[in-house]
Amino acid sequence: MESLLSSHSTKSDESHGNLIEDGLVQLRCHFTWGLFVEALEMPDLENRVWEEIHFLDTKYNVGIHNLLAYVKHLKGQNEEALESLKEAEDLIQREHTDQADVRSLVTRGNFAWVYFHMGRLAEAQTYLDKVENTCKKLANPSRYRIECPEMDCEEGWALMKCGRKNYERAKACFEKALEVDPGNPEFSTGYAITVYRLDSFHISAERNTAISLQPLERAVRLNPEDAYIKVLLALKLQDVEQEAEGERYIAEALASKSSKVYVLRYASKFYRRKGSLNKALLLLKTALQDTPTSAFLHHQIGLCYRAQMIQIKEATNMQPRGQDREDVARLVQSAICEFQKTLKLKPTFELAYVDLAEMLAETGDHRQAEDTFQKALCMEIIDDHIRQEIHYRYGQFQEHHRKSEDKAITHYLKGLKIEKMSYARGKLLHALEKLAKRCIHRNVRVVESFSLLGLIHKLKEEVSDALLCYERALRLATDLNPMF
Repeated sequence: MESLLSSHSTKSDESHGNLIEDGLVQLRCHFTWGLFVEALEMPDLENRVWEEIHFLDTKYNVGIHNLLAYVKHLKGQNEEALESLKEAEDLIQREHTDQADVRSLVTRGNFAWVYFHMGRLAEAQTYLDKVENTCKKLANPSRYRIECPEMDCEEGWALMKCGRKNYERAKACFEKALEVDPGNPEFSTGYAITVYRLDSFHISAERNTAISLQPLERAVRLNPEDAYIKVLLALKLQDVEQEAEGERYIAEALASKSSKVYVLRYASKFYRRKGSLNKALLLLKTALQDTPTSAFLHHQIGLCYRAQMIQIKEATNMQPRGQDREDVARLVQSAICEFQKTLKLKPTFELAYVDLAEMLAETGDHRQAEDTFQKALCMEIIDDHIRQEIHYRYGQFQEHHRKSEDKAITHYLKGLKIEKMSYARGKLLHALEKLAKRCIHRNVRVVESFSLLGLIHKLKEEVSDALLCYERALRLATDLNPMF
C-alpha cells in the first residue's frame, strides 16, 4: 500500500511539474528570450553587468539585476540568482510604484523559472500565479503572457546587454515599443544605444553616414541629464566630421557627476581618435582605478600606446633611432601587455587578437604573430565587417612583414568576397589596387594584376574601366601564349 501511495505521489509531482513547465514557457522573461551567451563570454558579461550596477547612473536598473540573476543561474548559482531578483523587486517598489504590476512581470517570471530549476515547485507556482493575477488585472487575454511596450523594452535591454549577435533583435524590440509610445525616454534611450552599436559595425565606406545620429540626438533631448548618451552622441558627431560639436557634448558630460566611469571611457575614445593621446590615456587610467577588470579599458589603453608608437615612427620617416627607437620598443611592449590583458578578460574579442598580432609583428616575432592571427581567422564570426577587417589586416601582415604578395592577394580577395559595404571593404579595395599597380610597375604578374584591376573597377561599378583592364589582360595573355 505504501509503495502504491509513493508511486502515486511521484506521478502527481511529475504531472504538477509538467503543468508548471507549460506555464513557464509562456512567460516573457530572460529564460524565454533566447539570450545567446557562450561559456567564454560569461565572465566578461558578468563583469559588465556588475560595472553597470555600480557605475552607470540610470533610471532603468531593474533589468540589469534581472540579467545578473539569469547569469548567476547559468553558472549554477541559483541562491545568488534569487538574491539578485529580490534586489530587482525592491527597486521596483522604490522607483516604479506607479507601474509596479507591469514592471514586476519579468522579475516574477524569472523567480518562477529559478525556483522550478531548484525543484521548489510550490514557490514556482506562487510566482506563476502572481503573473496570472497581473494579466487578469490588466484584462490581458493570455494567462501568462502580456503584450505591452514595457515588456518589449525589457526584452530589448536584455538582448542588447548579451552581445552584438542579439543587436538586431534588440533593435526590433525597441522599435515595437516606440510605435506605441514614441516619446518615451527609456524606449528612446534603448533604441539609440542599440542603433549606435549597430552603426559602429555597419559604417560604410562613406564615413559621413550615420544611422544612429538622429536617434542619439532625440535621446539626449528626452534625457538631458544622461551624460552617457551625450558621450555616445559626441562620438557619432566625430564620425560625421562634426568634431567641434561633439567636443561640446564631451565637455558637458565630463562636467557632470553622472555615470563617471562610462563618460571617461567614451571621452577617452573621442580624444584618442582626435589624436590627443596623453589626454585619452589620463582619462582611461582614471576610469581603470574603479574598474580594473574592464576589457574595454585595457583595449583602449593598448590602442593609445599603438597610436603613440605610430606617431613616433611617422615623425622619423619610419626609421626611429636612439631615444625614439627605445620609445617605440617600450610602447610596443606596453601595447602587447594591454592587449594580452584584454584577451584574458574577454577571449572572444576578435579584433584584440589582430591588434596583438600586429604588435608582435612589430617586434619581429612573426611566428607568434602568425599564431595570433590564426586564432582570429579561425573564430566563428557573424559580423561581416569584422571578417573583412581581419582579412585586410592579415593581408597587410603578409604583404609588409612576410613579403608574401600571393598570400596578401588571397586574403584581400577573401575579404572582398564578403559583399557587405563597410569601411573595411574600402580599405581592401585600396590595398589590392595599390598592390596590383605596383606589380605592373615592376613588370611582375602583369596579366594577373590587370585582371585584378578589372575586378576592382567592376566592384566600384566603373564598368568601362573594368572592360579596358580585362581587355588589356587578355591581349597580354595572348601575346605571352600565342596558342591561347
